[in-house]
Formats: sequence, structure tokens, C-alpha cells
Amino acid sequence: MTRYGLRARVITLTLAPTLIIGLILSAFFSVNRYNDLEKQVVTAGTSIIEPLAIASGQGLSANNRESVRRLISFAHRKNSRFVRSIAVFDSNHDLFVTSNFHPNFETLTYDPSQEIPLLSDSQLVDNTLILRTPILTETQIVSSAIDASNNQVLGYIAIELDLSSLRLQQYQEIFSAFMVLVLGIGLSSIFAYQLMQDVTRPITHMKNMVDRIRRGHLDVRIEGKMHGELDSLKSGINAMAISLSEYHVEMQHSIDQATSDLRETLEQLEIQNVELDIAKKRAQEAARVKSEFLANMSHELRTPLNGVIGFTRQMLKTNLNASQVDYLQTIERSANNLLSIINDILDFSKLEAGKLLIENIPFEIQETIEEVVNLQATSAHEKGLELTIKVDPKIPTGVIGDPLRIQQVLTNLVGNSIKFTERGNIDISVELRSQQEDALELQFMVRDTGIGISERQQAQLFQAFSQADASISRRYGGTGLGLVITQKLVSQMGGEISLTSRLHQGSTFWFTIRIHATNMPIQELDTHRLANKSLLLVEPNMQAASVIQQQLVNEGIFVTYRSTMPEDAQSHDYVLVSLSPSQKCDPEIIDKWLEVANQIAPEVIVAIPSTELAFGEYLNKNHQLQCITKPLSRKKLLQSLLINEQEVLEPVVIEQPNTEVIPIKVMAVDDNPANLKLISALLTERVDTVVTCTSGLQAVEKAKETKFDIILMDIQMPQMDGVSACQEIKKLELNNDTPVIAVTAHAMEGERERLLGLGMDDYLTKPIEEHILQQVLVHWSPHTRSDQVDKLELSTQTTQPQSVAEQQSTTDVIIDWQAALKQSANKEDLAKEMLQMLVEFIPEVYQATEDALDTDKYSAEELIHFVHKLHGSCSYCGVPRLKKVCATIEQLLRSGSSVEDIEPELFEIQDEMDKVLVTAKLYLQENE
Repeated sequence: MTRYGLRARVITLTLAPTLIIGLILSAFFSVNRYNDLEKQVVTAGTSIIEPLAIASGQGLSANNRESVRRLISFAHRKNSRFVRSIAVFDSNHDLFVTSNFHPNFETLTYDPSQEIPLLSDSQLVDNTLILRTPILTETQIVSSAIDASNNQVLGYIAIELDLSSLRLQQYQEIFSAFMVLVLGIGLSSIFAYQLMQDVTRPITHMKNMVDRIRRGHLDVRIEGKMHGELDSLKSGINAMAISLSEYHVEMQHSIDQATSDLRETLEQLEIQNVELDIAKKRAQEAARVKSEFLANMSHELRTPLNGVIGFTRQMLKTNLNASQVDYLQTIERSANNLLSIINDILDFSKLEAGKLLIENIPFEIQETIEEVVNLQATSAHEKGLELTIKVDPKIPTGVIGDPLRIQQVLTNLVGNSIKFTERGNIDISVELRSQQEDALELQFMVRDTGIGISERQQAQLFQAFSQADASISRRYGGTGLGLVITQKLVSQMGGEISLTSRLHQGSTFWFTIRIHATNMPIQELDTHRLANKSLLLVEPNMQAASVIQQQLVNEGIFVTYRSTMPEDAQSHDYVLVSLSPSQKCDPEIIDKWLEVANQIAPEVIVAIPSTELAFGEYLNKNHQLQCITKPLSRKKLLQSLLINEQEVLEPVVIEQPNTEVIPIKVMAVDDNPANLKLISALLTERVDTVVTCTSGLQAVEKAKETKFDIILMDIQMPQMDGVSACQEIKKLELNNDTPVIAVTAHAMEGERERLLGLGMDDYLTKPIEEHILQQVLVHWSPHTRSDQVDKLELSTQTTQPQSVAEQQSTTDVIIDWQAALKQSANKEDLAKEMLQMLVEFIPEVYQATEDALDTDKYSAEELIHFVHKLHGSCSYCGVPRLKKVCATIEQLLRSGSSVEDIEPELFEIQDEMDKVLVTAKLYLQENE
């Protein structure tokens, strides 16, 4: 329904046609009458001037002015009501005679420079009409130029007509037409008013009655006599009012009954609310005590972790081979990841308790940022993301502040950018915003090309235990505390934090802090030897190339940039080839590049992603160059350029003993990184080719492309479990006859038969014994003849019953290092790495148990995934007590127990995880 009422519509539809038709007719007839009056005046003037032109011809030819004057004077007097003046001109345009004085006779004459026309013409000037007609020698006026070809023009006569009376008559006609239009509109208005009285007034009355009924006056009725459809509408409304009145009575009875029942329920609820209020206060007090306890424990938990990180960094400064550097970097990253999780939980509790203090110690801003980026590099490079660091050279090297809190804020922002970015760059920059004496205000910016955040979601970012979108939380994980802690930390450091973001176009988080400059001694690299050196930079990423080029130019190096290796480049002192993490390293292309690089420069440096360490070893083995890992920090880059000026000790390379390798291709599938790493290490020593997959879906895709001799398949995996993956692989023509060996820590009675019945060819339990793995490989190898080896009965793999003394000794040990070494093929480095990966994974399981106990976030089925994964990791790390508790909980959950039923066991596993964390950290710290 429109905004216009029925009254307005009636008036409009009644008056509009009359107005439109009246306007059209009035305009039509007024215009016609207007033109007719003008034509009448012209016709009257023509009827006067043409006889005069004929009559005055003789007098003009005889030069008889008096006869012509009498003639035109008579004509003037006879038509004086609209004739102003009549004048006769000779052929030279001179005035011959006139009937009346005219102030300006030039307006009546023709143009003297032109000939006198042979036909009559007219000219309208304001309210004056001037008619001119030539006077010919003949006694009649010709009608065309052809007829007048033989005529001689004696002169011409001009008459000036006054149109004032004509205009007045025209206005009278227009006014008459307007009055007729007004009369028509008035009559239409009378009819419209009468129509409104007959239609709109009854409808308005009925509307008022309906409104009263709506307000509850159900006893009102519409009275009065109406016609046609209005009378039917009146009857319908009255019938509706009667029905509503009856319904109201019935409803009132029902309401009275419901009110009585509700009153009793409210009394019961009031009692329950009192009880709940008491329970709520107790819970709040317990939460406060817990938060205060966690805040007090913050220092004790961080101290051993900082020790692990510190000694790891010290070890990295010594001469190590590539494998040792890789292991130490893994330890460092794992410790930092664990520190990040503990920081999120404990710092939030400490902030809530008001016990978080900001330190003020001297530190180097460049190294602080580079540490954060180096720790996050592997995660970024695994996703093909490029990390860049840009520090304003105007910022002093030494500053005073809280480097740990700055790193915590940056770690959270960079980690989020990596988590929510699938391709592109993550750029970290620091700028000097303002400086007053030694007080500095720095602005940090973390820019990514990720999924972006909508304006509605941005309002939720800085709320505890929340993320921008629930679906994001399910896909990417996270506690939802990072940005809350970040905001509070930045605020305590005297700054602010905000962001700019557009959906699907990336985000930029920025924050400011206030720190002070210091004159503490900083050991700077001696870079004067790099001045005026030339360097060829090959970097496919424009943003990364810009940052690297700026760093080198600041040191006085002349940089030539190319996105790919040029074939005809000039000679340089250095060539820096930076490989992009988003592109797979092709050895053939890189080898060609390096051949060209060695020809144009004596020193070649290759920057490789942190995920391509094996490729770096390949380059070191086949080329004379240096390999450094990305991201390229300033210090790392300058050290690589200055390496020839220093003595570099050759790393000690530990030769691996030669072992007999079976020439087969094996695929290992496991979603647990620790388990997969160990299986891969054990297989690498025994078979020719090992392919690893982290999910059943990935294994099926690999099986579509490659023929494998044996497949080791984990059972419990997300998205697609091992049994489903085995069945899909068996359907493929390429691997339909490939033996699939089940590998699982779920060694319950009847499990082997169940898996073999579902399509598996063999069965291995975790932890995998080396000799059993060797026998399985030999048995299922296509190169082994059936008469060479008997099939291994996997029932012999199950753990033999231990004596009471052995069980007692096992359960008393938190970490059985000898068992861990045994499961790691007596490789101490591998055993340490497995233990470190377990330490990294425990906080995730701990959080899952907390969520299951406190918030019911995880059901029993979802909790099995975490416990089973931890159980598998425990099988290789020598933690018998934790493994036993995991096995108990997994068995209870699989037998149908709910989370509430196993609450004591969940508290027990949390205690065991805490003990393993503390013991493992101390052990790893002592054995560094």
C-alpha cells in the first residue's frame, strides 16, 4: 500500500483527468484563436494597402502629391482605430506624402542599398505591424515575380498598424479559456467531494472501529446504512468482532490457569536461583584463586623454557653441521611455541589478577624482531609465504624496554598473519614515529595478504576467548586470547593497537610503544670492507627484493636487481640468489643459475627457505657457495658477505655407517609429526625411497600418481581414517595389489583380526620394533622369494608380560630414556627430537582436556582424537606412566564412557603431562 490515503487517491483520480483535458483544450483553442486574430489584422491591413497602392500609382507617376495625400488621408481616417500612419515613398526611398507625422520614417522604408521588392511584405516590431507594397505603373499589383518582370516600380506605400487592441482581444480570449477551465475543475471538485462523502467517510468510520477492536474494545459494532460492498464489509467486521470476543473469553480462562501454574513454577525457580547464585559466587571465587595461582606460577614456568631457548641459541653459535643446526633449531622453535602457549594462558591470568609488570632493560631492537621472524619462518615457508623485515635506520641500535613483551606481541600478530594467509607476503616494518631527547615512539606494522576481516568481525577481535568468526576458530584453531593479551600489553607499554583490513584483501595490524634510547655498547659488524662493492641480487619477490636492496645500499654496496638470473650479466663482487618459498626448487634451473653466477662473481650466496635445508646441503655438495636460510636479516646477510674475511672452521661431518638398503619404494602415512618423523628415519636406513603423508586423503592422491611397494598406514586420522584410505587405494589400478600395513597404538584384543578383515594386509603396533619392521619389509618386498623368509606372525609383536619388579620400575619412572633410545634406533639426537615434539604437542592435549572439563567444548568422540594422538607419541618417547594413562582413557572412551565419567582420569593425565613437561625440559637442558 502506498503512502497516499484513499481520500487523496479519489481526489487525484477525479480532478486529474478534468485538469489535463481542460488544459489541453484550452491551450488548443487559445492558440488557434490567438493566431486567427493576428491573421485577421494582417488581412485587414492587406485589404487597405493594396487598393491604395493601385490608386496612388497615377498620382505618383504624375507627381501629384495632393491627390495622393487625400487618398491616404481618407483611408487613414476610415481605419484610424488600428492604423497609425500611412506613407508613400518614391523609387529613391524618399517620402512622397504621409497621412500623419511619424517620428522615425526610416522604420517604414526598405533598405536603400537593395532594390524595392515586387511583392508585399510585413514586419512585426513589438506591438506594431508594418506592411509594405510596391507601386507599379500598371493599375494592379502583380502576384508573382514572373508577372512583374515587365513592370516598372514607381515607389512603394507603407502602413503602420497598431496591435494593442489585438493584444487586448487575445488576452481576453486566453482569460475566457482559463475561466472555463476553472469552472470545469470546480464542478469536478464538487463531484469528488460527494464521492468522498459516499465512500471514504464510511471506510474511515470502519477503520476507527477496527482500531478500537484492536485496542481491546470487543463490544463495539459498526452501525448505519451503507451501500453495496461497503455493507458487506461492515457485516464482516461485525462478525469478526463477535468471534474475537468469544475467543477472548476462552483465552482469558486459559491465561488464568496458566498464570496459576506459572506462579508455582516461579516460586520453584526463585529457590533454584538462590542456590545458583551461591554456586556462582563459589565458582567465581574458585576462578579468582585459580587465576591468581596461575599468575604466581608464571615465572616458575617460563624460567626453564627461557633456559632451553637461551642454551639452544648459545649452541647455535658454535661450529655445527647442518643436521645439528636443524635439530637445535627445531628445539628452539618447539620451546618458543610452548612458551607462546603458556604465555597466552598465564599472561591472561596474570593480567586479570593485575600482576603483570613491564620490564625496562637494554636490548637491541633489530635482533629482537629478527628472533621473532626466524622462529616463525618455518611455518610461513611451509605455506609458501615470504617474510620481510624493514627497520627504520633512524631508530637507535640500543633501546630500553621490555623485549620479551615486544616479541610476544609480534609473535602473536605474525603468527595470526601466517595462520590466516594462504599466499603472498607478510611484511614486518618498524618506523620511528616521534623522538623527544631519549624518548622514542615506535610504530610496528604487520601487513599480510590473507583472508582479511570484515568491519563487523573487527569489533570482536579484542574480546577474550573469541575470534572473528566461529568457522575460523574451527578451521585454524587458537585460544582467542592472543589479541586480548596483545592489546593489554601494548597499553601497558604506553601505546595503542589497531588494524585496517578489507575482506579477502589482507590485513594490516599496527601498534605503537614508547621506549627510551640507551648508549649501551653494541657489538657492530665491521662493514667498511663492503663499501663500493657490487652485488647482483636475484629475487623473484618484489617486496623482499626492495627490503634486501635497501639494507645493502645502506652499507655502501652497489646493487643490481633482477627477478631471474640474466644470461649476459656483467661481473660483480657478489651474487645473491634468493629462492622463493612459494616456488618449488628445481635443481636443474638452480644449477644453471649457479653456473652463470660462478662465472660473473667470485662469491655466490644462495638464500633458501627454512623448509629446504636438504636442498641447501645438495647445493653445498655440488657447488662452491654459501647457503643461508631466509628470512634474510641484516646481521645474517652482512655476515655471509664478510665470511671470506674471517676464519671459518670446517664443520665436522659424521659419517653414517653403511647399511643394506632394500630397493623398494615405501609410503608412510601418519598424522602425528613425531611418529611420522621416526618412521621416516627408520625406513630411510632400510629402503631406497620413502614418501611421507600426513593424512589419508594425501595418501590416496599420492597413490594415484606413484606405484608403491609397501604402504605403512596409521589408523586414527582426521578427514579420512587409515581403513578408508586403504580401501580407496585398493580400488586404484596402480596400487590395487600393494600391501598396506596397519600401524596403530590401539593394540586391543581382536584389533588385528578386525583390521585384516577390513582390507589391511598386515598389522604393526606402536612402538615399532626395529627387527619386526625389518622382517615386515623383507617379507612384503617384491624382491624377496617366498622360500627365503617365513611370514612374521604379528601376535608375537605384542608386549610380553613384565615381571612385577619390571612393572614397578617402569611405573616409577616419568621418562625412561633407555626405552626412548631403543625406540629411536639408539639415535640420541632422534630421541631428543621425538621428546621435544612430544613436549610441543602436550599443551594442545592439555587445552583439549581443559575445554572438555570446563566448557564441554569437546565430546567423547572428539577427545579420542587428541588422546589417541598423544598415545602414539608416547609410544616413541619413553614416557610409560603417561602412555599408560592415555591407554586407559582411550579404552574407556571407546567403550562408551562420557567425559563426566572419566573426569578423574582426565585430571590424572593433566598431572602426568605436567610432570613430563618439567622432567623433559630439565633433561633436554642438561644434555644440550
